Amino acid sequence: MQKRKFLTVMLLALCLLAAGVSVHAQDSNTQTAKPQQAEREDVTNLDTQLYLIVGTNGDVADPKLPAALDSVVKQLRATLPFKNYRLAATLINRVQVDGRLDLSWIGGPLSLASTPALNPSFSNFSVRRVRLVTGSDGQQSVQMQGFNFGARVPIQVSGAIAANGAVAPTINYERTGVSTDISMHEGDPVIVGTLNIGPTGEAIILVVSAKRTQK
Repeated sequence: MQKRKFLTVMLLALCLLAAGVSVHAQDSNTQTAKPQQAEREDVTNLDTQLYLIVGTNGDVADPKLPAALDSVVKQLRATLPFKNYRLAATLINRVQVDGRLDLSWIGGPLSLASTPALNPSFSNFSVRRVRLVTGSDGQQSVQMQGFNFGARVPIQVSGAIAANGAVAPTINYERTGVSTDISMHEGDPVIVGTLNIGPTGEAIILVVSAKRTQK
């Protein structure tokens, strides 16, 4: 009789022990699953637009700018002394949130020499990191860390006089650019900086905007 009771107690103890191991294993699996879910990557993409606007006191063939830049043009006319503005280039790129952007090209609107095909400008646009941040007002803004626009611009200067009296033009390349950290409301274009480009008195105005992609 005592032996039967002893066996019954041992059987209950083994059942309780097995149940405890099973519960412990289930909790362990649950805990290991949580970090895997936390590591899910944000794949949100942003469409960025960099506008290169030329401010000039001369006449321009097409002074009309995109409607998206109406607020920017109003601000430029109120603060800068230029007579006209023209859109020199629009650079559209897609970048993932927390990603980077780097773009280089030859030629384009920064060539000031009389023969731009022979003396092109060299330009670079880069952003070290693009983020979506929530401000104190609860609205999301786009933050661009390490925004950089740079160019090597050809400038024609007086050259040597040849034996026949002709003047051979000399082209010097000068560096110009801007580096900063900026933030903006999503979809609203903002003026990043203004770059004077040589003796013509013209200037390049950098305007940037960014918004989340629809797909």
